[in-house]
Amino acid sequence: MKPLHVLFAALLPLAAQAADAPPVLAPVAAAEIGFDAQLYVARPVVVFADSAADPNFHRQLELLARDPAALAERDVVVVTDTDPAARSEWRQKLRPRGFSLVILDKDLKPVTRKPLPWDVREIVAAIDKLPSRRQEILERNPGRVQ
Repeated sequence: MKPLHVLFAALLPLAAQAADAPPVLAPVAAAEIGFDAQLYVARPVVVFADSAADPNFHRQLELLARDPAALAERDVVVVTDTDPAARSEWRQKLRPRGFSLVILDKDLKPVTRKPLPWDVREIVAAIDKLPSRRQEILERNPGRVQ
């Protein structure tokens, strides 16, 4: 039994470091995630481009990577689609043209569409205006008045 205690004691500092590390919000390819599977689970932020080489696509991913904690707090899942020929479910439902950033609420209704990259601050501001997000804030902090 003693070696087990030693193992836990050795791993405890690593667990503390992992808890302090910022969350990683890895983008998911549209082909790997179902549209309807996100219903009332996450707020998809979908980044479309006609090619993975699109500079706006790369810029948007860089901007999203700057503050993954703010996105994770709002239950955001980042979905990417750079292949128009594949006709993914996301592309068929949202019908983008060229580069497009689409923010959806948890009911999977598009809230915002942008033809240029947006900073996390702008995305978070758009999400925080949603009634569903305001309700989440009230549920997490019942004493807070909005």
